[in-house]
Amino acid sequence: MENSKSMQFSRRNFLKTTSLAGGGILIGFNLFTACKAEVIPPVDLSKLNYNDFNAFIKISDEGIVTIFSPNPEIGQGVKTSMPMLIAEELGVAWKDVYVVQGALDNVNYTRQVAGGSNSLKSAWEPLRQTGATARQMLVNAAAARWAVDPAECTVKDGVITNASGVSLGFGEVVNEAALLEVPENVALKDPKDFTIIGQEISNVDIDEIVTGKPLFGLDYKEEGMLYVSVLRPPAFGQTLDSFEDTNARAVTGVTDVIKFGDKVAVLATNTWAAMKGKKALTARWTQSTPAENTAFHDETLMALLDGDKFTNMRKDGDVDTAFSEADQVLERTYEAPFLPHNCLEPMNFFANVTDTKVQLVGPIQTPAWTASRVAELLERDPSEITLEMTRMGGGFGRRLYGDFALEAAEVSSLAKKPVKVVFSREDDMTDGIYRPASKYRIKASIKDGKITGYHLKEAAINSNMYGLIPNFFPAGAIENYQVDVAKYDSNITTGAWRAPYTNFLASAEQSFFDELSELMGIDRVKMHMDLLEKVKGTTDERIEYSPERLQGVIKLAVEKGNYGNSTDGVYQGFAVYYCHNTHVAEVADIVMKNGNPIVKKVTVAVDCGIVVNPLGAQNQIVGGVIDGVGHSMFSDFAFEDGMPQSKNFDTYQLIRMNQTPHVDVHFVKSDIAPTGLGEPTLPPVGGAIANAIYKATGKRLYKQPYMNNMDLKEVVG
Repeated sequence: MENSKSMQFSRRNFLKTTSLAGGGILIGFNLFTACKAEVIPPVDLSKLNYNDFNAFIKISDEGIVTIFSPNPEIGQGVKTSMPMLIAEELGVAWKDVYVVQGALDNVNYTRQVAGGSNSLKSAWEPLRQTGATARQMLVNAAAARWAVDPAECTVKDGVITNASGVSLGFGEVVNEAALLEVPENVALKDPKDFTIIGQEISNVDIDEIVTGKPLFGLDYKEEGMLYVSVLRPPAFGQTLDSFEDTNARAVTGVTDVIKFGDKVAVLATNTWAAMKGKKALTARWTQSTPAENTAFHDETLMALLDGDKFTNMRKDGDVDTAFSEADQVLERTYEAPFLPHNCLEPMNFFANVTDTKVQLVGPIQTPAWTASRVAELLERDPSEITLEMTRMGGGFGRRLYGDFALEAAEVSSLAKKPVKVVFSREDDMTDGIYRPASKYRIKASIKDGKITGYHLKEAAINSNMYGLIPNFFPAGAIENYQVDVAKYDSNITTGAWRAPYTNFLASAEQSFFDELSELMGIDRVKMHMDLLEKVKGTTDERIEYSPERLQGVIKLAVEKGNYGNSTDGVYQGFAVYYCHNTHVAEVADIVMKNGNPIVKKVTVAVDCGIVVNPLGAQNQIVGGVIDGVGHSMFSDFAFEDGMPQSKNFDTYQLIRMNQTPHVDVHFVKSDIAPTGLGEPTLPPVGGAIANAIYKATGKRLYKQPYMNNMDLKEVVG
């Protein structure tokens, strides 16, 4: 009889015919294998005799190569692209590589974080060095067996060949190689010699994702595990007075109810019972700190912009003098709401706390920080904590914070059982860590037809822009330039949301420059190109962006988007922005339908250095653009008496399938080390859309979401 793995393989690749109850035959096949000339059955990695070259690479006697991907995978593609870096320098064929998610390892791995679009940038040289070092050890072992100079040997597709044409596979020398001294300063490949980097490589998990195999946190199960649904304060600023759990305990499947802090956990044998039990709880709450609402936030932030209590982030020259001497001054205020993250997979985490260990498993962007906080919470030695990462159904910054993992650890410790905390969508939206509401006031002075001053003020809830952002464009391009920030400390939890701060700042600034160019009677693109000319050759080491690379993406976007030459009925908007180490320019095409703006196409030009995996890179770019279109156009989030007013997607609008534009992606060819792509294409698209809508309607938009500020109720795709 076939074993389960071979049976699974047979079922997956066999042309199926199934009789239907209503008559007829359903014929199907697997799209991912049916067109392949050769299909290799799954390999049971656990049964192979491996040698560990390091924490990243294992090679078996059979020559099977397993590469561990160290960073959390939230859909940004690092589980594919990071192993590509190792495989490239190792000299193995990608088809012979198996990829496994690495667990938290503070000894062998560094920066096991998914955030800031920095994973690939940080890994570029270290992971290539890892692969090259292992390759050299294998070559040295083969050369020693042949008694030849290692420099005479070449490596291709996992095979080492000497000058005489004699070859050995990796598996034939792996045992000897693993015993050798680790070489230092191994030479890396020249980019022109890459055979894996730069190729379109499918997501290593794609078959499992589309066939529903267990990969995500919600899939994780262990014997005896209980599911937990948590009752949390219904409004920010509230604390728990008392609760009654008789009805909750009466729900079939509920095993226990536990209070911890100002929360109540319902434990059950399944999620339905846990959530039903939570709804059966009754609780009394006290408003310990003021209950805030959106009207209060708007008034408070506007008062901050009107006030004088700012922290200066950058000051070049004298903006006050520039404004006092100006022929013209343009000043505009831009506003954006709180936003939840709305990851497709709600927050969840597994914990099993025993007297000897703390086992944590789940979707988390910050495994090391989370493990350390659990150790502190439970007063345990960090060495007792293990944390395994699952694939994440979206992160966008929400899974940086790990509050759900701490909840799971605390409940498991109190219950003395393995548990998994699972959020409902309502839990996710009402107890989130939101993008902070913010307002920007931008002011520019014009003298003798030139921009002489630029003053940006930010007012935000809880926190202000990072110190790097004031060094983005137009810093360095305008002699008198100043950035000031102010904040209001709220009891509403806020934090990073995809492309923190720049996600709205780019829209504001690029809308402002569009209006400024019109006021000055200058071509929009020429204004940016001329300003960037002023930055070339700067000795200001604070400047974060490259003026040459920004000019490059502008030229490419204008060319590929046919900007300025649109056909009748198509209105175009332009935006360019640098953030997260990547330079991006975008052209948005909209049409009007029944008085509504429809975003039909966005042309994107990207300079992210070397493109490691063009297929994955394009996915990131398209996803960022669509995310930016949706949130700038439709998404709003309000509070009343400290309570979120949207609890699910019936009242909170995400972009719909028929509203998504075509995204046309173009890369600037480069031999510079790669930079991030998870975030940089989102920020500029809001500005490009606003500028296109102005072309179509003559109406400038200063507040997101745009559709709420155009007296329009619905957009038809």
